[in-house]
Amino acid sequence: MFTGLIQAVGRLVDRTPLGGDVRLRFTVGAMPFGDVQLGESIACNGVCLTVVAFDTAHFDADVSTETLALTTLGALPVGAAVNLERALRVGDRLGGHLVSGHVDGVGAVEAVHDDARGQRWRFSAPKALLRFIAQKGSIAVDGTSLTVNTVDGAGFEVMLVPHTLAHTGFGAMPVGTPVNLEVDTVARYVARLQETEGWA
Repeated sequence: MFTGLIQAVGRLVDRTPLGGDVRLRFTVGAMPFGDVQLGESIACNGVCLTVVAFDTAHFDADVSTETLALTTLGALPVGAAVNLERALRVGDRLGGHLVSGHVDGVGAVEAVHDDARGQRWRFSAPKALLRFIAQKGSIAVDGTSLTVNTVDGAGFEVMLVPHTLAHTGFGAMPVGTPVNLEVDTVARYVARLQETEGWA
């Protein structure tokens, strides 16, 4: 599990095809990394990946064909910035919201508008996900925990404060960029319970 509070911005520096899927190598940026272990989880743009090799400045992760097809990692170019977060430890502060690192769908940046010292960002979202997105609810966009300002039949809008713009990959993200979306876990389970009423 993760919090959606980005610890660093790294970069994809290598993509190696291996037996039909790929191994990706990322720099770790300023993320605390001295106690990293093989097999631990790191969220890369909101996708939970397993560390299979590392040195002091990089880590490698194997990415399945399923993940390549259903997230932005399949088309992520070498050199691209990525939001990074190590897995939540018991006892850590939960400043964002609970994020699993399991991407529900891919949206895209539709518009960016300055608003005082921050910016309003609008994202498209797959229609199937929109029913899980609620005004003033939480959503993870490229692994970043954000609060939904408004939502309609085609997408949603969030407010990015200066700290978020400075410490995530959003600051260099142009309109049209695809993004990984993970809806709030609570919303997903409430909807599932409603679907299964009467089964018992």
